[in-house]
Amino acid sequence: MAAARPTGSASGALCRQLLLTLTILTFACDACKTVTLHVPSKLDAGKFIGRVNLKECFKSANLIHSSDPDFQILEDGSVYTTNAILLSSAKRSFTLLLSNTETQEEKKILVLLEQQTKVLRKRRSQEKVLIRAKRRWAPIPCSVPENSLGPFPLFLQQIQSDTAQNYTIYYSISGPGVDKEPLNLFYVERDTGNLFCTRPVDREKYPSFELVAFATTQDGYTPEYPLTLLIRIEDENDNFPIFTETSYVFNVSENCRVGTTVGQVCATDKDEADTLHTRLRYSIIEQFPASPTLFSMHPTTGVITTSSSRLDRELIDKYQLKIKVQDMDGQYFGLQTTAACIINIEDVNDNLPTFTRSSYVTSVEENRIDVEILRVAVEDKDLINTSNWRANYTILKGNENGNFKIVTDPKTNEGVLSVVKPLNYEEKQEVTLQISVANEAPYSSSSRSTVSVVAVTVNVQDQDEGPECIPAVQIVRIKENVPVSTKVSGYKARDPETSSSSGISYKKLSDPEGWVTVDENSGSITTSRSLDREAKTIRNGIYNITILASDKDRRTCTGTLGIKLEDVNDNSPFIPQRTVIICKTVMSSAEIVAVDPDEPTHGPPFEFSLDSASDSEVLRMWRLTRINDTAARLSYLNDPPFGQYTVPVRVADRLDQSLVTQLNVILCDCVTPSDCNIPVAPHLANRRPILGKWAILAILLGIALLFCILFTLVCGATGAAKKPKVFPDDLAQQNLIVSNTEAPGDDKMYSINGFTTHTAGGSTQGICSTLGSGVKNGGQETIEMVKGGQTIESCQEAGHHHTLEMCKGGGQHTLDSCRGGQVEADNCRYAYSEWYTYAQPRLGEESIRGHTLIKNQTMKEGPAV
Repeated sequence: MAAARPTGSASGALCRQLLLTLTILTFACDACKTVTLHVPSKLDAGKFIGRVNLKECFKSANLIHSSDPDFQILEDGSVYTTNAILLSSAKRSFTLLLSNTETQEEKKILVLLEQQTKVLRKRRSQEKVLIRAKRRWAPIPCSVPENSLGPFPLFLQQIQSDTAQNYTIYYSISGPGVDKEPLNLFYVERDTGNLFCTRPVDREKYPSFELVAFATTQDGYTPEYPLTLLIRIEDENDNFPIFTETSYVFNVSENCRVGTTVGQVCATDKDEADTLHTRLRYSIIEQFPASPTLFSMHPTTGVITTSSSRLDRELIDKYQLKIKVQDMDGQYFGLQTTAACIINIEDVNDNLPTFTRSSYVTSVEENRIDVEILRVAVEDKDLINTSNWRANYTILKGNENGNFKIVTDPKTNEGVLSVVKPLNYEEKQEVTLQISVANEAPYSSSSRSTVSVVAVTVNVQDQDEGPECIPAVQIVRIKENVPVSTKVSGYKARDPETSSSSGISYKKLSDPEGWVTVDENSGSITTSRSLDREAKTIRNGIYNITILASDKDRRTCTGTLGIKLEDVNDNSPFIPQRTVIICKTVMSSAEIVAVDPDEPTHGPPFEFSLDSASDSEVLRMWRLTRINDTAARLSYLNDPPFGQYTVPVRVADRLDQSLVTQLNVILCDCVTPSDCNIPVAPHLANRRPILGKWAILAILLGIALLFCILFTLVCGATGAAKKPKVFPDDLAQQNLIVSNTEAPGDDKMYSINGFTTHTAGGSTQGICSTLGSGVKNGGQETIEMVKGGQTIESCQEAGHHHTLEMCKGGGQHTLDSCRGGQVEADNCRYAYSEWYTYAQPRLGEESIRGHTLIKNQTMKEGPAV
């Protein structure tokens, strides 16, 4: 299937074509291919009628010209009408002249215009006589001009299948524009395959259509695959370019440089992109005010820039531009749209504030404060109520004493001058000020001075004033030990008009200690009490009282009279820290510091010494060593025991005035003074050690133990008296078995805690007592009677237990010492003497002496009970 172009056979048309052929042959050999364009009979101005391939004819051409003024050719070969044209004949022709100005080479293109109606009729008439060649079932390019004027139905092309040579083929189409929106825009003749368009098409709504063509036989057989037909809608410049905003507003600073960007405008066009229909050009049509021209616009980007640096907001603060955008690359026949652009000129500080007058004169009464005396005005052409307009005033000269202040009135921009510190007519009758003014914002140009200056003369007016207390603080000197009723000069005020103190009366307002009285007429003071320089109200040796001075008109002033008390050596140095703690385990001395309330001339260096008048033992126990002018080191001697001691220390100043301070020194078993648990009692003078809580507890336990021992002795004596002591008759027959036997020893005397045991020449006297904790380890002696079972045991130190056992008719007597050296004593004096008397004649003197009941052992003296 393929598209076919039918040709007519009318004789008139054939003749006209022959004539046109002859015309073409008259062109020179440099003529290019003839171009035929099919157009309607009526053409409007600016109508696109077709495109010519200029590059194919003459690639290096740089000048294009049309022989017919009704037509215009563009660089891309697009042909447009410049005027409305009505084709009176079936054909019309014109020549396009292409030339190269450098090489002087020229070429021509003949353009033929044919009416569409006649061409279609020609195609249909020729269709009957032409012999169709073999064609293929393939798509052929096809397009429809946008907004075509017809006539409708408008023939587009013919589709045919090669199988039509053998079969009767029916053609049909489907797709958008046929059986889908927009419906019935295209149709195809069933028998011929001619494709038609039924009405104009808007490219902006439907840029193209994709149809599907079918070829079938009478019995429904499909000899061909479905054929896709693409129909493109050729764009027509039927849409105006539109600005994105109807009105643009931009701001630019005055006095800006040439080429400063003001803003950018933008427009859109709905026609086909990348064609002349959407190639836009921007321009400024009009500026108001018109003169001078200050702005320019880039034709393709729409950027507005300044073309002059003479923008002055003070002259014109706003400009209005009428801008235009046109398609067809700005050609006169292109569609165009206009818009408004407002450019506001922003203010910069290019105008200095200037005073309206060259000088000012004003006056003010003396002693007036917080009063407005003058307003100075300035002119500034910059924008009102901006930092470029607001003024800052400064007093450059004449305000060294700080009497004046100037501020800006925010409403009027005036400078308000006022007095903030009273003026004195007697000191100065006229003051000249120099005031400058500048804007808050910095000046935009450095070519001129940025400060305007004006002179202001202030006349000070005299006023009848009250007394003046000048200076406010006056000093008099008095020795602190002066007698009561001593009179000295006091506070003096003066009358500023006469500069004298006559006619002024004085009164005391404050006197913290009530030390003085004030004379009403002269202001002199008299001491009413003894003055003490060391009083709490004294500050830096000065005692302040407040004086009120008044004149006859009861106008007053207040002053301070400082009484400087000259120091007298009436205070002795002393040691403020009366209690000193010395931790003997870590220190052997303590530092003591003395102070003197008097002035340094009556103070250090101090001399420290021990006052031994009352007790000479102080010198044997303590020693003082000088550290500096105000401190000394107290050290103990001869290792005194822990406890509290009273140490008298005498401190004398440089004039040998001294005082004895009784120090309470505590010797403590501690590491730091805070760890000392001995109660601090500065009033105690006992130098003996103080018993602690553990010592007191030991004493109480000892007393309780004595009572227990007494009770035991009483009970033992009572039991012995009631029961007679009987020895067995066969005692002499008993064998005495000796353990740890020694040779007969000398007579020995042992003194153990006040009890004595004596053995001499066969007779032994003993007092049973406690041997204490001095018994040596392993020192144990036993005398055993084999039959009688009598035993004397001297036990080890671990138990401190000593037993004297004697079996005598079933009786038993015990000497026992136990529990840490505490002793329970049994009265065994009687039992031992009876045994000795009975056994001596039977055993013999040497036997008894050689086996002494108490061995000579190494013992340690224990504590007495």
